Amino acid sequence: VQLQASGGGLVQPGGSLRLSCAGSGPSFRDYVMAWFRQAPGQEREFVASTTTDGGFTLYEDSVKGRFTLSRDNAQNMVYLQMNSLRTWDTALYYCAASRPNRHISLRDRDRYVYWGQGTLVTVSS
Repeated sequence: VQLQASGGGLVQPGGSLRLSCAGSGPSFRDYVMAWFRQAPGQEREFVASTTTDGGFTLYEDSVKGRFTLSRDNAQNMVYLQMNSLRTWDTALYYCAASRPNRHISLRDRDRYVYWGQGTLVTVSS
């Protein structure tokens, strides 16, 4: 599956953005989908992930209550709605896909084989 992320930009603290990730291929619905982010000089970190049907979603503690991950399998799309953005949310955001595997944590970066190119989110006044 190929992934294309979009929707990044410059926003003031407290503002909102919605990131989109478009997937190609007929088997998009068979993949666990996730968002990761990487700030300058930092490692790529987990943000959120959802199961193939969107029935379960896991969030990193720092984004709980502010970010919402959703997917539309009919449109091969995954979204990350980001509200109440903070300066420390500034990063390059990547969408990623993984085959289902209940033995590996959804947070585990190494399980995700397919990655989008990243979209830059800058939170600054």
